[in-house]
Amino acid sequence: MASILETPPLDILENLEALKRDLDTNVPPKKLDKNLLIASWNIRGFGNLTREWMSTENDSPKRDLHSVLCIAEILKRFDVIAIQELKSNLRAFRDTLKVLGPNWSFILTDVTKGNAGNGERMAYLFDTRRVNLSGLACELVVPDEWLNAGANENTLKSQFARTPYAVSFKSGKQTFILVTLHILYGDNAAARIPELEVIAKWLAKWSGNVNAYSQNLIALGDFNIDKRGDLLHQTFIKEGLYIPEKLQDESVLRSIFDKSRYYDQIAWFKDSQFGANLTMEYTNAGSFDFLTSALVNRDLTKRSKSFMISDHYPLWCEFKV
Repeated sequence: MASILETPPLDILENLEALKRDLDTNVPPKKLDKNLLIASWNIRGFGNLTREWMSTENDSPKRDLHSVLCIAEILKRFDVIAIQELKSNLRAFRDTLKVLGPNWSFILTDVTKGNAGNGERMAYLFDTRRVNLSGLACELVVPDEWLNAGANENTLKSQFARTPYAVSFKSGKQTFILVTLHILYGDNAAARIPELEVIAKWLAKWSGNVNAYSQNLIALGDFNIDKRGDLLHQTFIKEGLYIPEKLQDESVLRSIFDKSRYYDQIAWFKDSQFGANLTMEYTNAGSFDFLTSALVNRDLTKRSKSFMISDHYPLWCEFKV
């Protein structure tokens, strides 16, 4: 059995160098006291691990040490990352932390029970040289008064399938709260509307409360929105949440399988009558297409890569500190 802290084979080292060059080209560099890079990444079934440099057809899971090195190399380009689909088994996550080193920390939820929860956790991973916790961590629970409120088919009937997770951070003198979620996919698009509607309503009320812990709210995660401008999209933004124009561009991809999908989002309040506007100055955004450089030295299908790295691209926004 190989160890993640051993020196990888030469072909893996060469692949990692290619991945680093690709990241240098497509993700802004971290600049001390200048910028803050916030990301969201649904890392497919981020749980167990085969501790070999390259898994074989007979191995389960397919995620191996080469995959973990690629995941870690991508993660380290950001300051704080909201991670979805972290599973009860933390083997791959622990090896990722070993690669990132002592300057990185994390905070996460317990496993969400029940079939709809899919055995997932919500997590934040952050570079302590640039970001620190600032005191608040909570799961968002729907008030009883909001449940079954009327006969509207879009009314939420029960709690979130996977409870949204809010954590406050501080970078320099700026305090902000990240709220990450993974909306229930359901049997069809209509099944996602109630959770999207309630989370937008919740964030608007929180942001509009002058006595709240902080009004600098950023929602990020897998919202399972199918397409730009569809009903799910409109439901999410109707309370005044703003998605930067760059993230609405068709060139910013979310899914490795379908370029039209709009699943993952990063949003906040801007020019809104509903909630307090974000005071952090946004400068840039994008996603990172790891398929062009990660694991390219191996004869793997796109489906195989989805289980080894992810079926989602990481999504990021850059802010001035």
